[in-house]
Amino acid sequence: MTTIATTKDAIAAARTRMEKAVDDFRKETTSLRTGRANAMLLDNVRVDYHGTPMPVNQLGTVTVPDATMLVIAPWDASAVAMIDKAIRTADLGLNPTNDGKVVRVPIPSPTEERRKDMVKLLHKMLENHRTAVRNVRRDSKEAIEKLEKEKKISEDEKKRALDELEKISHAETKKIEDQSAIKEREIMGG
Repeated sequence: MTTIATTKDAIAAARTRMEKAVDDFRKETTSLRTGRANAMLLDNVRVDYHGTPMPVNQLGTVTVPDATMLVIAPWDASAVAMIDKAIRTADLGLNPTNDGKVVRVPIPSPTEERRKDMVKLLHKMLENHRTAVRNVRRDSKEAIEKLEKEKKISEDEKKRALDELEKISHAETKKIEDQSAIKEREIMGG
């Protein structure tokens, strides 16, 4: 953590770190399948392209023609088989097909059991990111209390800063919980 000289610094640093946790949660949950085609499903798939691991979207255009299909049109036709293989081995439960020019990825509706597993995983992600926000709050609280202990701020200023820190923590945690609820409804088909 950077050197905290004022409560304003402490609050700004806390807000930045908490917002990053919210953003990380949003990114992490994009890989959870909801039964609807979404190009972001392939964000974590790496294709061994002539010895270099590359994201699918850097090898071609990924389109979503309808709710049950992704289509990847590689710029280099020799990448078709590599993309197909990378998606198959990415443990996403997807079975692509290709015609030598494009890779089609049908998005099957997940089974009830698979949906429940994804919700469990979502809850684990949620708890990890809630913990991240709490850890930021704890670090910032310690920094603010240290400023008061070192007589750099008054007790009133410490109290105001801690109140503001609490409000930010609640707001950022609520963002994560709201995103989680939306994602859970998507996963369960609601």
